[in-house]
Amino acid sequence: MESIIKDYDLDRVSIATVASHTALQILRGANKLGFYTITVAKPSTAWFYRHFGFINEVIEVDFSDFESVIDHLIERNTVFIPHGSYVEYIGWRRAISMPIPTFGNRYLIKWESDQKLKMKLLERAGIPIPKSFDDPSIVNKPVIVKLYGAKGGRGYFIARDRNELIRRLSSVKEDFIMQEYVIGVPAYYHYFTSRMHDRVEIMGMDIRYESNADGRVFGLEEPTFVVVGNLPMVLRESLLPTVQRYGEDFVKAVSELVPPGMIGPFSLESIIKDDMSIVVFEFSGRIVAGTNVYMGIGSPYSILYFDKPIDMGERIAIEIREAVNRDKLIDVLT
Repeated sequence: MESIIKDYDLDRVSIATVASHTALQILRGANKLGFYTITVAKPSTAWFYRHFGFINEVIEVDFSDFESVIDHLIERNTVFIPHGSYVEYIGWRRAISMPIPTFGNRYLIKWESDQKLKMKLLERAGIPIPKSFDDPSIVNKPVIVKLYGAKGGRGYFIARDRNELIRRLSSVKEDFIMQEYVIGVPAYYHYFTSRMHDRVEIMGMDIRYESNADGRVFGLEEPTFVVVGNLPMVLRESLLPTVQRYGEDFVKAVSELVPPGMIGPFSLESIIKDDMSIVVFEFSGRIVAGTNVYMGIGSPYSILYFDKPIDMGERIAIEIREAVNRDKLIDVLT
């Protein structure tokens, strides 16, 4: 990426992302900071993104041919912002090798796509995690079965006992992980790791709203966990030191296991138990869709760092703008 960046006109840097997930938030924030904005869209959705004046360019392409737009993006001096839909649409292997300067640590995409690697990273950080099971025959409590990849909860299920687990697993054809089902309140924390300010910021938190797990469905034998939206959340202040410590410990673990370390946004996904202990069951090494709840209004936590509310899209743009101004753009890219 360094060889590409050295030929960039830093007075004309563009910000691009795939048209889905958090694209509107990312591109609105980039436009606000004065960047030229580009979104790469499927032919079926490109029309929608042309509604918004803060998006300068909409490129239509089938994602099987995503590489065909790379030369154009580089001509536009583009910094690409990855998110969950990008990873899901083109696959983690292509995302890691995509020849475009990418904001954040793209190598975390591989760790995020593998549930066992996820747990390894969280364990390295010393963060409490649910117990995992390798053998369904030894399960003696309710478990949740989760599929690999950025699937937004699709295909996950709960098994209440060993017999139900074995029966349900007989129809699972993908890689999965089995974890104890922890009872408590779900909370998803949004962080930003700033290379320009050398700090880990708590940028907000949310609760997922999950189809028929939260919806009013009668006669349904088994809830599923397909995410359809997100709700804003403000945490008890007494819990914030723990949330901050977990974020900093996670960043330290990433620096040890996934060079060049954490850059930009990430999320830890947790359950808060009734004794106020926090168990983390997932992470996302990039911007998460839950940050959309603060688009345009900012979270109450962003005020603590900037004395004004900003959303995650703006926070990304601020970091890139500072990196450009200080001639340190390569420090926030992989």
